[in-house]
Amino acid sequence: MARLFAHGDLHLLVLFMIAERPSHGYEVIKSIETRVNGAYSPSPGTIYPALTLLEEQGYIRMEASEGSRKLFAITDEGTAYLAANRAQVEQMLGRMDEVRTRRGDAPAPVMRAMENLKLALRLRMERGPLSATEAQAIAEALDQAAVTIERS
Repeated sequence: MARLFAHGDLHLLVLFMIAERPSHGYEVIKSIETRVNGAYSPSPGTIYPALTLLEEQGYIRMEASEGSRKLFAITDEGTAYLAANRAQVEQMLGRMDEVRTRRGDAPAPVMRAMENLKLALRLRMERGPLSATEAQAIAEALDQAAVTIERS
């Protein structure tokens, strides 16, 4: 998949999501994931710093706090910033719509699981070469998953 977000897009997307509905960080993550039918799910390590930056810039404010969960809402400055960057937001939303359309109607949990599998394999391969035993164990797990999916 081509890069979904250009530099700075994610901050605009988070601001756009909060403009649609005041949200907690976790809700922003889920909203983004849903909007692209599970093709991308930003990590908390991406979203929470973005929320902090947007708050420091005066574009969002904390409305309420339930323990560690902070509810954020857009400010007038945030609304103006979003309006000034509307073309960039529209381009980004268009790319997200294309991704969602390409993904079809696969249920979000299936898309999430597929992405998790790809990530797990990539992370394991980055750790170094597989031994014959490790390669066999991974192949067996994948083969078993394929059989289970075919029979469902």
